[in-house]
Amino acid sequence: MEQNFQTSFIPKKSIVKERATSARSVSFITVASIFILFVMLVATGSLYFYKGVLTKNKVQMEKDLELAKNRFEPDKIVELQALDNRLRASNEILRKHIAITPIFEELQAVTMKTIRFTSFSYLLSNNEANAGVAVKMSGLAVGYRSIALQADLFTENKNFIDPVFANLKLDDRGNVLFDLDFSVDPTFVDYKQVLLTSEEEDREGDIPAPITDPGIQ
Repeated sequence: MEQNFQTSFIPKKSIVKERATSARSVSFITVASIFILFVMLVATGSLYFYKGVLTKNKVQMEKDLELAKNRFEPDKIVELQALDNRLRASNEILRKHIAITPIFEELQAVTMKTIRFTSFSYLLSNNEANAGVAVKMSGLAVGYRSIALQADLFTENKNFIDPVFANLKLDDRGNVLFDLDFSVDPTFVDYKQVLLTSEEEDREGDIPAPITDPGIQ
């Protein structure tokens, strides 16, 4: 007895829905790709345009700068630069220059009549951290008491730093020979400061004295 088997190759589930979903996915990817491509094209075009603007601005700025330089007369600028260099060099020389005159004036003011100096020399310190002027002198005095009194006067003077009397000995006439070493603060012998002080003193000397009425008591 033959058995009849009925088979069906038609799936029970519908594939229409799967095809629709697949079609929507492909459509979304295509749109996204087109959008990204569009954005990249727009960005590339914008960059190219911006580069052109920058190049144009650079050329214009170079032209404006050249015109400005020509207005200021290049020869005059070179002359002014040379003058500025000379002024800077002069200021540097003036800053390092010293005036020995204040030392002589101070020595004249504090030296006793029983003291006489026979030699004078000075040395400038090149050390910026310990700048100053070292003075070496020799002289003779009428007795040891004169040297002691003179040493006190030098010690009391604020412009002379660490005065030292050394190598004391008698000469054939009974005078005391000696060597003197001391330092001077650089501000005391600064040439620029000396000039300013001299100008101030001159201005003060030019001021006339007040006139008083002889009839007023």
